[in-house]
Amino acid sequence: MEKPRLIPIKLDNYKPLRELVFESLREAIIQGRLKPGERLMEIQLAEEMGVSRTPVREAIRKLELEGFVVMVPRKGAYVAGISVKDIVDVFEVRAALEALAAGLAAERITDEELEELERALVKTYEVGENNLDALVETDTAFHELIYKASRNERLVQIITNLADQIQRFRATSLAQPGRTRHALEEHKQIVEAISERNVELAQVLAREHIENAEQSLLNALGEAREDG
Repeated sequence: MEKPRLIPIKLDNYKPLRELVFESLREAIIQGRLKPGERLMEIQLAEEMGVSRTPVREAIRKLELEGFVVMVPRKGAYVAGISVKDIVDVFEVRAALEALAAGLAAERITDEELEELERALVKTYEVGENNLDALVETDTAFHELIYKASRNERLVQIITNLADQIQRFRATSLAQPGRTRHALEEHKQIVEAISERNVELAQVLAREHIENAEQSLLNALGEAREDG
């Protein structure tokens, strides 16, 4: 059964309505339920989520600031597409920030967090190569543990936003033959470097991991264009 594009908003006492609408739209874009180039009609989106147009309008403005939406003069709001140049730019910045996060984690991670990271590593091995949705989920969780261990909230905020911009392509990258196996081995090496408190090695391995993921994604997109 196909998932609905948008799920009706459930009121949360701890979050403003506009924030709940923003998170719902953002998730739908990241997961590909709202597709690149699709026009965002305020009335239609409001009806699907069971809210008024005002929080939808506010959410769309915020999504534009974060690069998920583009405003076309006299035409309206559209889900932003991602070009090869966009992907290269995002990965270039992300590689540097992932290296920084891994280096800081090697300095600052607690024993409890290190155990949690090792458990996350085991979990990614248990998922298996064919379950792409679960792989993306465990891969995301693994990286988030490293960000958390960096003890730098601003870094976590920036790098998470960058990762979200290309989240819809993660499964495409992992689906490349051999990529999942290599990614798991790269994760293992990163964990070992962090556990040994080897800052420089953790930085190098984290950067290489992201660069390899970028190459895998670019290869997949190149093959898709050739097939098309």
